[in-house]
Amino acid sequence: MSYKILFLDIDGTILKPDHTYTESTKEAIKQVKAKGIEVFFATGRPLHEIEDLAEELEIESGIGYNGGYAKYKGEMIVNDAFRPELVEEISSLAKELGNELIFYTLGTNYLTDPEDPEMEYFIDLFTMKKNARVPEDFSEAVYGLSSIKVLPEHVAHYEKFDELYMSPVNVGRLKNSYDFIQKKTNKGTAIQQVLEKLNISPDEAIAFGDGMNDKDMLQLVGHSFAMGNAHPDVFQYAKYKTTSVNEDGIYNGLKELGLVK
Repeated sequence: MSYKILFLDIDGTILKPDHTYTESTKEAIKQVKAKGIEVFFATGRPLHEIEDLAEELEIESGIGYNGGYAKYKGEMIVNDAFRPELVEEISSLAKELGNELIFYTLGTNYLTDPEDPEMEYFIDLFTMKKNARVPEDFSEAVYGLSSIKVLPEHVAHYEKFDELYMSPVNVGRLKNSYDFIQKKTNKGTAIQQVLEKLNISPDEAIAFGDGMNDKDMLQLVGHSFAMGNAHPDVFQYAKYKTTSVNEDGIYNGLKELGLVK
């Protein structure tokens, strides 16, 4: 079988709960790159927040913002920001409900209340560094949105936005936190555009993930792996199951395909 490209989720797939990765993960990436296989991050995170990780793992390409933006070795391939009017409507509703928001732009994470304890925990949990308070005249393009302090009774209010779906952020001790993801834009749609750009078929693509925001990606590629620590609903979307992020899941999956020693 010919494999040409590998897509890797970050949190819970590359990174363990303590934000480190196993040496086997780094070695596996090195070995597949040596075979000429392209390696991409495929994450809900903004790409500007994973620059250090990209340098450590020598990965030059990535899909960020749950598919809202993608680049291949510095060349932009996907550029799909939220409609400005939609951002304004969500902002107004969040203020009314007492929810806090994080707006992800191409260079900065804008926070409605950086001093809120739950916001501080969210920032620390995801080691977010490029943060600022939302300015009064905020008008930058937004590629991703996260919300915190969203109580169960609040969810129905956001469900009126037909363009979006809400993906729970179940990491650490986070509760009542969600990513807002555009229905027309996800890791799968971004990967489809990457494959078309690079003239690679889905059968030649591999992907690893652990969360529900990975389901479109896992369904699209020919060789998909759900991590052993994946959300229970994720396994149905993957072709294979590998070990957990703490137990060399990426390495073991790639070994199953005969790509690492």
